[in-house]
Amino acid sequence: MPTQIDVSNTSPRRTSSAKQNVPADPSHKGQDKALRRTGPLDGRIAVPGGLSLTVLPPASRLSLRAPAGSVADLSAALGMDLPRSPKTSASDGKGRFALWLGPDEWLVVDEAGGDLVAACRAVQALHSAVDISHRNVGLLVSGQGAANAVNAGCPQDLSLQAFPVGACSRTVLGKIEMVLYRPSADSFRIECWRSFADYAHAFLAEAIADASA
Repeated sequence: MPTQIDVSNTSPRRTSSAKQNVPADPSHKGQDKALRRTGPLDGRIAVPGGLSLTVLPPASRLSLRAPAGSVADLSAALGMDLPRSPKTSASDGKGRFALWLGPDEWLVVDEAGGDLVAACRAVQALHSAVDISHRNVGLLVSGQGAANAVNAGCPQDLSLQAFPVGACSRTVLGKIEMVLYRPSADSFRIECWRSFADYAHAFLAEAIADASA
């Protein structure tokens, strides 16, 4: 014979509809304020010593592909001549620069946050312009001996003779891919994917500590 269960006292307890004095949840404080975008390396402190490692501010970035016949029109739209030789770069002198990555490929960066996609949109010549502003993170290694620190994870010859000021290349840092750019004799800009940012920062911080020892 099935067992009978008395459910008369198992119904959910009803709560009073009257307003109760419930303490405010501190986690809700400030929800009406605008949200602030944070980066993957926010809060990282500078590495002490003669060399420095800087997390660069957000910037506009464009992955640009185009055949040779479109380069002139795109150069005019972007306000600088796109480089056409391997390992070279171009700059407008106002924080916008283009790095040669291949015969038909460039990484264009605008440190002032200009709309690079809009600049290319008016160009009728064949091209592909993809906004990758939030895909990449920029790091800067600067100071005397910066090349030695970067060489801890990059096999390229970074002497000024082989990799002069303005040189750039797609290469590796340890186990990750990066785009390397030399804006001055004693500084290197590293562009890597956000998902690799923590690894890149930790790797370079250790390399700088070793180079400064």
